[in-house]
Formats: sequence, structure tokens, C-alpha cells
Amino acid sequence: MLKESGASEVKGMELTARRRKILRAIVEYYIETAEPVGSKAIGKLANLDCSSATIRNDMAALEKMGYLEQPHTSAGRIPSPKGYRIYVNELMEHHKLSIQETEKMNESLHLKMRELDRVIDQAGKLVSQFTNYPSFALAEGKERVTIVRYDLLMIDQNSFICVAMTNTNVVKNKLFHLPSDITEPQLQLLNALLNTSFTGKPLEAFSADLMETARKAAGSSYGLISLVVSFAMDVLQDAEHSSVHTAGARHLLEHPEYRDVEKAHKLMSYLAKDDGLSELFPMTGQDGSGTRVLIGPENVAEELKDTSVVLASYDIGEGMKGVIGVVGPTRMDYAKITAKLSYMADNLSKLFGGSSSGQLQSAAQPKGLNPPKNEEEEQE
Repeated sequence: MLKESGASEVKGMELTARRRKILRAIVEYYIETAEPVGSKAIGKLANLDCSSATIRNDMAALEKMGYLEQPHTSAGRIPSPKGYRIYVNELMEHHKLSIQETEKMNESLHLKMRELDRVIDQAGKLVSQFTNYPSFALAEGKERVTIVRYDLLMIDQNSFICVAMTNTNVVKNKLFHLPSDITEPQLQLLNALLNTSFTGKPLEAFSADLMETARKAAGSSYGLISLVVSFAMDVLQDAEHSSVHTAGARHLLEHPEYRDVEKAHKLMSYLAKDDGLSELFPMTGQDGSGTRVLIGPENVAEELKDTSVVLASYDIGEGMKGVIGVVGPTRMDYAKITAKLSYMADNLSKLFGGSSSGQLQSAAQPKGLNPPKNEEEEQE
């Protein structure tokens, strides 16, 4: 009798084909409506030829296995983080972008921008616009960034512009106002000195010895050299840190999960911090490729424990990688979001790589969605 009872219990915990259909229908209904769903509605949604009582039993089993939750005693069921995970891994269909969606994204991606941080900032805004979720975009700082060229441009007797270009093709400029006059020959001398002594060197090479050499060469113009060198050091310092851009935090308030002002404020405050989002960079895997979905408790940061994060990486070139992603409720249309992020990431890689055809690819399928399964899921 004990053996029969044990076998029956194991059978009751199986994720059968019908239970998979029920779970998928519940996840997709909740994504669409943000409302719990009952057995009668699921029977129609999943096109099941069985009684409501049978569906209720299966829903109870799914809840016992941890795939569903019941927010209130009288309410229907909603997906749990574990339920969303198996949906993303095994149940959802890949979403194919429409021609209109790809054309709109292509048009936006073809914007001609010279500076890397401007492109990344625009990419983050586009992701938020296309997904209606808060987005972030960041680039991994190159380990050894150097300035390859300085140009000093005279504006008038008391001001000039310094333009600095790095080996990562980032161009920065700054306007300097001086308390005394400067001549064109003086500016040309400073320009030559900067390009001779302060190019091709990483930030740590801007030492006291280098500055002493510059002081001897510049003579009475050393004050001007120190101003430009200070600007150059700021450029290099910025380039060696991850550049994080966020957009669309207001979209949180459009979702019922964030009607609690305190909960919304907590997440929005986290998104405003560059250091927290920079920690998400390794989440794309050791090779920096693919798309990842982090659901609820799978997130390391405490502020993200009740949210889902979808990440996609792109190749900037010159050994640099970037990441774009969205943050939102666990009730997220994962198929559509992963398709859009994968498409955006693939085409950002093409833009930074200088695709010879000048054409962006058609709708891309998400790849690398599945994190390692836990032991419980492998047994099922």
C-alpha cells in the first residue's frame, strides 16, 4: 500500500502535457491582463477538452510544485518566478517581429552619431520606447584607453577649444576661458607639445615626472598645459569606467505592480545608481554574448528581487562590449522583449563594426535564454 501511495504521489507531481498547456495559458493571460485567472477561463484559453474540476486539480498540483501562486483565497492563480522560468525556458514561442517593427527600429538605429556615449544613450531610450519598460544601456570601459590626438582651436585672445580623440574613436572637447591673452604661435607650440608628450599614454602614465618634463618644455606656458592635461585625465578616467544610461523610469508607474509609491520609488532610486547597474554586466555570461532573463529571486540585488531583468550584449569593437536591458515586473511578455532586445543588440554590433552593406538584418530570434537549470527542474 505504501508503494502504491508513493507512486501515486510522484505521478501527481508530474508536469504533464496538459499541465504545461494550463501553465502556459495562465502565464500568457496574466501577462496580458495582470489579473488572476480561474479554471473556467483557462479551459477556454488553453482549448482543453476536460472538466473545470480536472483543470482545478491540475492548477492545485502546479501550485504545489511551485509554478503558480494564489494571491487571495477567493482569487484565481498567477505565475510564480519558477513558473515564469519554465515558461521562458520551455513553453513560450519565439516572437517574430513584424516588418513595421523592424523598419521602425532600423530607421532609428541608422541615426548618425559620432560619440559612443551618445549612441548608447540613444539606444537605451529606444529600448524603453519600444518595450514600455525602464531600460538601461552600458559599455564596458576599455582597460587601456589613450588619447591619440589633440587639437587646440583659437576662438579669440582669451579663449580656445581643446578637442581630444581617444583610441576608441571617442571625441571630447572643452572650451577654456583665460584671464590673459594668448597668441596663435603660443597655441601651436602647446598643441605640438601635447601631441608629442601626452598621446598614446594610459591614465596611469600621467605621472609627476611627465608633468615635470612638460613644465621644462612649456616654460611660461606651463599653466595652459596643466589645464589641458587635467581635461585629458578626466576624459581618460571617464572612458575607463562603464558608461551607464537609463531611460523610461516613468514606465514603472504604468504597471499595476508599482501602484505602491514606496515600492516604485525604491526601484527607481536603484535604477538611478550607475554602480548597481554596472554589476549586471557579467550576467550575460563569460563571453559576453547572448540574451539572459533574470526572474525575481534570481537577481543578486535586493532591489530587484520582485522584478525581472532581461539583458542582451553587443560588440562595440576594439575589445569592448556593451549591454542593453529592461527592468520590469515578473509579469512580462518575455518572448516579445527578448526578441526586441536581441534584435537591437545584434544591430548595434553591426553599426559599431561598420557593416559594409549598410543594411541591418531582419528580425532576429533571441538566443542564449536559458540559464543553468536547478536540480529540481532537471528531475522534472
